[in-house]
Amino acid sequence: MIISSFNDTICAPATAFGSGAISIVRVSGPDALSIADKVIKLRKGTLSNADGYTLHYGVVHDGADVLDEVLAMVFKAPHSYTGEDSVEISCHASSYIVQRIMFLLIDAGARAAEPGEFTKRAFVNGKMDLAQSEAVADLIASDSKASHRIAFNQLRGVYSEELQKMRSKLLEITSLMELELDFSEEDVQFADRTELRKLTDEACALISSLAGTFRLGNAIKNGVPVAIAGAVNSGKSTLLNALVGEDRAIVSDIAGTTRDTIEDTVTIGTTLFRFIDTAGIRDASETIEKLGIERTFKKISQADILLAVLDLTLPTEQIKADANIILASTDLSAQQVIFVGNKADKKGSNKNVKDILGFVSSTDNQQYTPLFIEISALTGSGVPQLKELLEKTQLNRIDGTSSVLVSNARHYAELTAALQGLKRVREALDTSLSTELIAQDLRSALSHLGSITGEFTTDQILSQIFSHFCIGK
Repeated sequence: MIISSFNDTICAPATAFGSGAISIVRVSGPDALSIADKVIKLRKGTLSNADGYTLHYGVVHDGADVLDEVLAMVFKAPHSYTGEDSVEISCHASSYIVQRIMFLLIDAGARAAEPGEFTKRAFVNGKMDLAQSEAVADLIASDSKASHRIAFNQLRGVYSEELQKMRSKLLEITSLMELELDFSEEDVQFADRTELRKLTDEACALISSLAGTFRLGNAIKNGVPVAIAGAVNSGKSTLLNALVGEDRAIVSDIAGTTRDTIEDTVTIGTTLFRFIDTAGIRDASETIEKLGIERTFKKISQADILLAVLDLTLPTEQIKADANIILASTDLSAQQVIFVGNKADKKGSNKNVKDILGFVSSTDNQQYTPLFIEISALTGSGVPQLKELLEKTQLNRIDGTSSVLVSNARHYAELTAALQGLKRVREALDTSLSTELIAQDLRSALSHLGSITGEFTTDQILSQIFSHFCIGK
């Protein structure tokens, strides 16, 4: 049975202020039921004597006046979100009513909760580990099916389970290594070095695989970065406007109109995409335009997907030259390039532009499969097909991974540090270094893995994590 580590009772609105029918105020702590009884009068009985998982009609009085009629849901420890006695009060969604209920609860003995304090209590009381706790914020913030899937799998403990299996095996070996240190004068070995090598290799493979999903996981969580690049007047800004469905970028026939990057997000299918319009690539002498072009190449290097916009009204050799400039700035092994032949409505008799595919296929990366699509950003022709192609590229990436994707930068840093520690263990085993050095690196790796799920953490880290949560969660 969970025994709460907190002696006080907290309260907070669990729903945002704004237009709506209902708001919820949460109360949690050892005195949650008795405090709620001071604020809510039931027709019969009290919340303190009610069974868990029951809903009760009541009236909230503010002095001699009736403030509101409410419904109160009762949760008894340990069977609640926080592991404590809790009450969730559903009232009408008036900011005045919510504020007065909060005042009455505080006047009755509760205190206003800090950001993320309900989830922090759930973690401290053993209702979920730290990785699951962080997933709560990600789940609330998820704005696409793909980001929801990542957060929900983490909340369910799929990610933690993978880490825990490997950590348990490493912990067993580490215990035997520590035992050897206790009997160092007798020159005995309790830990099988062959088994330790095998286990270390397995752990390195698993952690490397998890860390390798971070780029995709982080992109899905924050929006897959898609850079729109190309020569001046190729139609990049028009394409951005067509993709996001509004006039986000200024469109002009004057070359070099876009001097800086412009970003906007849109959900296509199940995935959030972050589109980045960039300055046109050309030899520029004007200082501000040159800075814009420098930023263009930086955004190209940071993008997961590159929409290389080619002007189909130009001669084929010029199209190839423009494509070559973009290819020279692209990592074809890590980035997906989609060549977008724009102005298809104006290309006239220029029919041979598709031989750009042969040009791209002749690049050094023979495993790269070029993608090419003809559109007219101005008329919208081909834009729906381009969106479908973008979604397909992401579905293929997600389907090619396990159900566990790392999207948290803190987790990625800890996984990387743990991997470095295990690599040192492997090197120490190969060079027959002392048990003490091996044990030290094993402890370091375990500590980094444990910090992800919360076995090893500090109050400073906890405060930093939960401070980013909204009030009432």
